[in-house]
Amino acid sequence: MKTLLRPALSLFLALTLITGVLYPLIVMGVGTVLYPDQARGSVIQRGDVAVGSSLIGQNFADPRHFWGRLSATSPQPNNGLASGGSNLGPENPALIDAVKGRLDALHQADPDNHAPVPVDLVTASGSGLDPDITPAAAYYQAARVARLRGLPQARVDALIAEQTTGRQWGILGEPRVNVLRLNLALDALHG
Repeated sequence: MKTLLRPALSLFLALTLITGVLYPLIVMGVGTVLYPDQARGSVIQRGDVAVGSSLIGQNFADPRHFWGRLSATSPQPNNGLASGGSNLGPENPALIDAVKGRLDALHQADPDNHAPVPVDLVTASGSGLDPDITPAAAYYQAARVARLRGLPQARVDALIAEQTTGRQWGILGEPRVNVLRLNLALDALHG
């Protein structure tokens, strides 16, 4: 029995050290050197104050700001510890009610906007934390934001264009607008 226990215990300790300590430290060190911003959480600063992360959506309810995607996390919206989709099917009454509620909120905030509502403004992403919206979703909200801030819509449209990120390497993903960055740029333009 001793002849089997000693090698098994030695192997267990060696693998624990390698896979549980050394490997994570090496990966963290390489990640910190190659991707320092991402390794620190992609935190966005306004002066000396952290205002959020470019990787996690925030709940903007003020009609003077652009609104992001709905969050599927609980117990509060955009909870980074509860990432995950709602798993609600297209015929689920809870999903239908959530979409209707968001449509009502969008129409109440901008009753003169009769354009089709982009789907990403009324649904949650797979993670429930998506910080980005499509350019179409941003332009859909531009008239409301411009009107409530007393800005020319052309200036708000230009700001959306400035904040739009294209496809990664020109082929991956879709163009997107980070809602936090867009709202920060808007606040800097018109406090």
